[in-house]
Amino acid sequence: MFFMVLYSIYSHATKHKTHTRSQPSPSNMSKQTFKVCWCFRRHFKLSDTEPPTDIKELFNRYSDNDVMTAENLQRFMTEIQGDDSITKEAAEAAMDAVIKEVKHLPIFHRRVLNLDAFFRYLFSDSNRALCFPPKVTHDMEAPLAHYFIYTGHNSYLTGNQISSDCSVVPIIESLKRGVRVIELDMWPNSTKDDIDIVHGGTLTAPVKLNKCLEAIKTHAFVASEYPVILTLEDHLTPDLQAKVAKMVTETFGDVLYYTGSESMIDFPSPESLKKRIVVSTKPPKEYLDTAKSMKEKDEGSLKTKTSSEDDPWGVELSDPVETYLSLDEDHKDEEFQYEEETMKQSMEPEYKQLIAIQAKKLKGGVKDWLHDDPTAAKRISLRETRLEKAIESHATDVIRFTQRNLLRVFPKGSRVDSSNYNPLIGWSHGAQMVAFNMQTHGRSLWLMQGMFRANGGCGYVKKPDLFLKNGPDDKIFDPKVILPVKRTLKVKVYMGDGWHLDFKRTHFDIYSPPDFYVKIGIAGVQADSVMKKTKIIQDDWAPKWEEEFEFPLTVPELALLRVEVHEYDMTEKDDFGGQTCLPVFELRSGIRSVPLHDQKGDKYKSVKLLMRFDFV
Repeated sequence: MFFMVLYSIYSHATKHKTHTRSQPSPSNMSKQTFKVCWCFRRHFKLSDTEPPTDIKELFNRYSDNDVMTAENLQRFMTEIQGDDSITKEAAEAAMDAVIKEVKHLPIFHRRVLNLDAFFRYLFSDSNRALCFPPKVTHDMEAPLAHYFIYTGHNSYLTGNQISSDCSVVPIIESLKRGVRVIELDMWPNSTKDDIDIVHGGTLTAPVKLNKCLEAIKTHAFVASEYPVILTLEDHLTPDLQAKVAKMVTETFGDVLYYTGSESMIDFPSPESLKKRIVVSTKPPKEYLDTAKSMKEKDEGSLKTKTSSEDDPWGVELSDPVETYLSLDEDHKDEEFQYEEETMKQSMEPEYKQLIAIQAKKLKGGVKDWLHDDPTAAKRISLRETRLEKAIESHATDVIRFTQRNLLRVFPKGSRVDSSNYNPLIGWSHGAQMVAFNMQTHGRSLWLMQGMFRANGGCGYVKKPDLFLKNGPDDKIFDPKVILPVKRTLKVKVYMGDGWHLDFKRTHFDIYSPPDFYVKIGIAGVQADSVMKKTKIIQDDWAPKWEEEFEFPLTVPELALLRVEVHEYDMTEKDDFGGQTCLPVFELRSGIRSVPLHDQKGDKYKSVKLLMRFDFV
């Protein structure tokens, strides 16, 4: 009788599954009901799942008498995975790691793999799509201008740009993720005798400069040994500049990088700046007290909309916020223009000595901004909209400028919700510092995280040679020109696994297995960017798609592979099932394990896809 009751409940729940996609809250479900429903969840184990057809065929090809020896595995790694330098010892180590997990099976009294163990190996961390464990593989001896650098914008903000708190927490989180450029806006506090870090002219609650400096000192090199650059927006009087100089030198000591009085013809290399803090700012501007006028305005007209799943760039504003736009354009976008008399004001010598990378003001037209002074390398900053206008007619000039100088791009002022923009706009024109709001999430940030999974996640990615070397007749790369296909990436999506172990973070229908599908595509230059998707696999915690896609690439050096898993819902918005973004230029060929991440970019405990990558 008990099992008949259970079957009745299960049948009813399955019949109405499209109306019950969200997990019921405890207030709407009794404790006893929850226990009954939970027993129907399938506790999937990889060994209980039939391997895809290709995997079976490969195992048969590279095994003898239904077992794979270390020599067999080495041959598979060489011929299918493309690991030409793999040794027998490395194959044995990979085999031992798998055997350790399944040693309860009677066959493992010797060093061989059966089909199940081979299947486990393919899903293991040692067989990831990117090098694992991560390691730096790029040349790190070139000048800073030759690298894309993981860059934060308003790094102290916990939420939106208007009313959120300022805190050391987002600074610490950014550094733990490998961000190498931290931005601090320095303003006098209400008593004018101390320094606040705050988004000036807004309702954001400040945090003290000394707390931010201490947090940076503690966490700067947790994720990477390569230099942390502090971009400072300075709104201080000379006496407070002197106070900043004392704070910075006392906090960082010998870790602080000084250039001396001479200008640098070229910037130093990341290698030479290991475990150093580098300060970059403009000559100071007089403090403008706009906070009072902002507080008197009504900020209640914030309106945002969430973009559709087909919009690759996340959250956009439906209407600009009038109160924010009422600020002068330069203050709103944090790209301050300095009048000549302001430039001539005195600067404390101790403070001036801190500035290793001097940011220059924008003056005149685009050609003037991008003037390359052969006697001194410099940094300029452009908001995203100004860059878009500049590249309409000066794309190659922008790229030529970035061969020696640093270009920082930052979000337009109307992104008060802390949304982000397409980073490929900056990267495809050589911009090293594409500054992002790290406290929000969305597809733009997934691309940023994907780019900086390259080079061991150290926060510095060597720019492709096409940005650094001119062609015949001094010809510069132009991302608008459609080039011939250089390589074609073939991707096969076999299957997925692990959602059952991360149920609390994925929140799928409690009554029946999900209906998963995969969206897969390329983000890169316009000619290469595309998105495709698999069929929907119904009612399966370990879905098998076994579908293949081809992506012709004209500029594979800039291409990022986008992968998203969703759960189809007939009546509501499809549920999110995981995502990742991988730099195509570092993909390992062959059949690989691809770990998925949540919407914030944190890796799931166990959710993975099994995929194959081949370049032709």
